[in-house]
Formats: sequence, structure tokens, C-alpha cells
Amino acid sequence: MEFPKVFPEHDSWYEHRVSYGETDAMGVVYYAEYFHIFERARGLFLRERGMGYHLVEQRGILLPVREATCRYRIPARYDDLLQVHCGVAEWRRASMRIVYEVWNADRTQVTAQGATEHPMVNPQGKPVAVPDWFKALCESKPA
Repeated sequence: MEFPKVFPEHDSWYEHRVSYGETDAMGVVYYAEYFHIFERARGLFLRERGMGYHLVEQRGILLPVREATCRYRIPARYDDLLQVHCGVAEWRRASMRIVYEVWNADRTQVTAQGATEHPMVNPQGKPVAVPDWFKALCESKPA
């Protein structure tokens, strides 16, 4: 998976404190937990722009995850404070790609990088073109 050399302009920062339950027997964040952290960052990205995901769904747009990737760089451990950078990296006719960088507390080291791809579908699961209002929402400044 290619990660952008320059992070997307329309972005958000999510702060996450690692809980004990998110760690594995080796004392590091369990690999699958990063996908939960990415989901929280995506939710914040929308809420900061004035529309939570539940309102997007009420307007008839669902954003299932078609693909998710994560590259682990440096282990994060219990009680670490992580800074998660999230932004829309690519728009296609009926989908979007969101990228994530997980940083340590002082944003000096990237601990992980990831991406999720989301097709736009209606409540019946049929693909739909990215609505202009949704793209404008994601490209707006946080409120």
C-alpha cells in the first residue's frame, strides 16, 4: 500500500490513550486494535466538520470498509498517548480512500500508518456516486 508523501490537506487529529485491554501478551497494542483506532479517527473527522456518521447514514449514504491496511513501525504500549492523523487521500467516482498516521505523544515518531477504502452505497447496498454535499463536507474546515 502506498502512503502519501504529503499528508492530505483536509485532515483531523485524534488523541488516543492505549488501554490495557488493547494490548496483547507481549504488552504492545494488539495489531487489530489499530483498525478500531482508525474508525474513531474517521468518526472525529466527520464530527469536526459538523456531521456525525449517523447523520450521513440518515442522508442515505453508507460507508462500508472495502479494504483496510496497516503498517506497524514502532510498538505502542499500555498507557501510551497516541496522536492519530486522519485525512481523505483520494476520491473516486463512488468511493474514497482515507489515510492514517499514528504518532507518539509528542509527534516525533510514526508508530503506524494505515488506509481504509470506502465505497459509497445506498441503504440497499447499491453503489452510488460520491454526493457533492459529502465531498464538500469532507473538504471543509473543522467547525
